[in-house]
Amino acid sequence: MVNNKSLATLGQGVGFTEIIEKLSFNYGWVPYPYSAFEKTKSVENEPLRVGLVLIDQQASLKQQKALELRHILSGSSLYWMAVLDNVELKTNTTINCMLDQFCHGYTTLPCSIAEVHNLLFNLDKLYEWQGNKPLRVDEDRVKMIGSPRTTGNLFERIARFANVDAPVLIHGETGTGKELAARAIHESSARSHAPFVAVNCGAMPEGLAQSELYGCEKGAFTGAHQQRKGYIEAASDGTLFLDEIGDLPLAIQANLLRFLENQRMMRVGGRKDFFVDVRIIAATHVDLRQAVAAKTFRNDLYHRLNVLEISLPPLRERISDIGPLAEFFFNKYREEGSCKLKGISQETFDIMRSHTWPGNIRELSNRIRQAMLYSDSPLLMPADMGLDRRHHGRYITSLELVRNQAEFLALRESLDNHSYDLVSVASELMISKGTLYRLMEKHGLKYSRLPYIHYFK
Repeated sequence: MVNNKSLATLGQGVGFTEIIEKLSFNYGWVPYPYSAFEKTKSVENEPLRVGLVLIDQQASLKQQKALELRHILSGSSLYWMAVLDNVELKTNTTINCMLDQFCHGYTTLPCSIAEVHNLLFNLDKLYEWQGNKPLRVDEDRVKMIGSPRTTGNLFERIARFANVDAPVLIHGETGTGKELAARAIHESSARSHAPFVAVNCGAMPEGLAQSELYGCEKGAFTGAHQQRKGYIEAASDGTLFLDEIGDLPLAIQANLLRFLENQRMMRVGGRKDFFVDVRIIAATHVDLRQAVAAKTFRNDLYHRLNVLEISLPPLRERISDIGPLAEFFFNKYREEGSCKLKGISQETFDIMRSHTWPGNIRELSNRIRQAMLYSDSPLLMPADMGLDRRHHGRYITSLELVRNQAEFLALRESLDNHSYDLVSVASELMISKGTLYRLMEKHGLKYSRLPYIHYFK
């Protein structure tokens, strides 16, 4: 049984083993080897919160070892503390980045056992205070990935809207994750036990849209050989997600408005209406206000749907999230089959941040998946993804994007060169320390205490 002093351990070494033994004997920590925990699931569904990872000279000198360690840590929801053994941080940017992204603190050998215990104890309390989920989570939980700066407000809105049983309108370009946001609201709400029914309004034939939404009675039209439920009735007690609501025919818009007013509907060919308890979440990639002005969308329906509103940012405005998203998709698709790739090259990460991603997160996911199938390299390279460094300038479409990319690259290079000595970084960049903090927060380079993966259920 895992108690509240459970400790995941990752790594092997004489000094590291000695620390674990003393933590167990002196302070009551119960160690669980992380690799064994992952493979055997011997303590499945138990609340592991914190972990201790060894980063030694082998990880410092061998890129393959460092990449393997990076992927293990990136796929974990634990709060990790690192123990460094004979690692020179000033000259090792890879280890510096790993510590910054995936560890909440570190110490070097030899070290004080009491200090390690206090850091782990505080990490455990921080984990509990922030309400994080245990390592073992249900597969049907909705995962959304983003840094606090870029998506913190989005996650707060999803959590808040889940507790309000009112229509939601989600705005966002194609591929930004509108259905994922709708599912997150559903899974976090009191309706999570009931169906989530997703409908693509743009794919419904205009002549059949009404029967698709409302169902039909037997004999209502040629081919209606039996009574059939529509999408609205199928989502009873749950959530109906109307994707691309702007493509809904005007005649059906009037029927939907009537349903939203009293939640009563009638099947095609029926003579009696009835009540259906369902929550409506709609999404669109077009500006519905412009559609209202062009008289292709009803003004009254727009206001009925736009009770609660969420706007999803395009991926080109989430530069700091591209790396974690790429890591997530790489780990996800690597589990699908025999993949010999060890990771994603730094050059690929740099060029991915220069691409404007017109297809947004869906494009990133598809490019990584295809590249993993065809790549013959140990690392995923720009050419594998169809991103050529010689032509990456063609993707830059605005002065703001150029400025953001220049800021990000200058900050990251300076932080790496100075091992995150903020005084030296501010001096080199000729900015105040306050401005440095603001820019680090803007580009997701601040030492974040929050994990990238957010679970909704």
